[in-house]
Amino acid sequence: MMMGKGSVNHNSRTFHAQNTDPERSHLNRCYISEPIKEVYHTLFDEAVIRYNEKQIRSDRTIDNYYEKIRTGKQEKLFHEVIFQVGNKDDMGVGTLEGDKAVAILDEFAKGFQERNPNLHLFSAHLHLDEATPHLHLDFVPFTTGSKRGLDTRVSLKQALAAQGFTGGTRQETEWNQWVLAEKKELAQVMERHGIEWEQLGTANKHLSVLNYEKEQRAKEVAALETKIVVQEQTIESLSEKKEDIQAEIETAGKKVEKIAARLEKVERQENLIGLNVRRYDDDPEWQLPEPPALMSAKAYKTKIVEPLFTKLKTAIRSIVTQYLNLKATVADLKKALARSLERVDSLAERLSTAREENAQLRKIAGDYGRVRDAIGGERVEAILRQTQMAERTVVVDHVYDTLQSTKRKSRDAR
Repeated sequence: MMMGKGSVNHNSRTFHAQNTDPERSHLNRCYISEPIKEVYHTLFDEAVIRYNEKQIRSDRTIDNYYEKIRTGKQEKLFHEVIFQVGNKDDMGVGTLEGDKAVAILDEFAKGFQERNPNLHLFSAHLHLDEATPHLHLDFVPFTTGSKRGLDTRVSLKQALAAQGFTGGTRQETEWNQWVLAEKKELAQVMERHGIEWEQLGTANKHLSVLNYEKEQRAKEVAALETKIVVQEQTIESLSEKKEDIQAEIETAGKKVEKIAARLEKVERQENLIGLNVRRYDDDPEWQLPEPPALMSAKAYKTKIVEPLFTKLKTAIRSIVTQYLNLKATVADLKKALARSLERVDSLAERLSTAREENAQLRKIAGDYGRVRDAIGGERVEAILRQTQMAERTVVVDHVYDTLQSTKRKSRDAR
């Protein structure tokens, strides 16, 4: 099993490469061939609609998710894997053993989608117009129920995690675990057809020197491609971190907008109170009238002055209470607004840091590839092993020195 280049037109034989025999192309088998743009519409259109409905800013909406992934750097549009049983010497096309390989790959291909519900298979071809039967499987990995961004989106890491491949160490990544599981599944199909999986070591004496060297280079390329997948998964994790921060910034921004709206409402209420106060100056209801003819001073005080004063006191108490409450609310809102703005600044700083980490990781990945191309894969691995051994030696020496120092202190204490 190895990663393919993902040339759907080549797989469907829209064009022929030099290593194919067009006269045998009619023997090829096509299990499924869907236009990838249609696949993206089927998988993601409803999620895009739900996502866009939640956006306040128009620049956050997604017009075309296919183009977003195609032009972005976080995810690939799709992935391709190639499966093959044996080689041209022991499983060549047209031989009895080659026919067994065809039957094995046919059974394996028909069960792929059921085994991998989060890897949407849109192109699957079994080629019999080359030296050895082999299977090309192209799929779009997706995850559902995501709490940030689109609830259904492209993600190789999350798609494999949803299928139980949770990753761990740098060697035990989601991708490596899934590859091993698919190889074991293929081995079980092989056993049902009487073929045993021979897991070869580095020595393979029946190959010629040239073929052996080619095989070693292919293994190095496959190993490098696996490391690239790990790097892509790491970049995806950083991208997810960046998207989380952006989502937090958006939430904080909405909170700021709500606080600002409440402040504006409170200020309007303050203005209304001012208008209510001013109306007491001119409204006849609140003026002290002239005493009627023949009314005594005592009756005037009891029937007119005191009721008006009582009414005024009640109104003033209500106004003062409203004003004090609004003043406290304004103070609280201003404090909340200041905290939210500080939160936005902090999140913006974290987002900038995440972008820098992402850029550094991409640079490291590029530098690693250039170094590997320049000095060779085996030399790079040898240097890494030497460095790791040197680091372990330093750690052991440090532990030994610490133990010796502890022993000396213990003897001195006794």
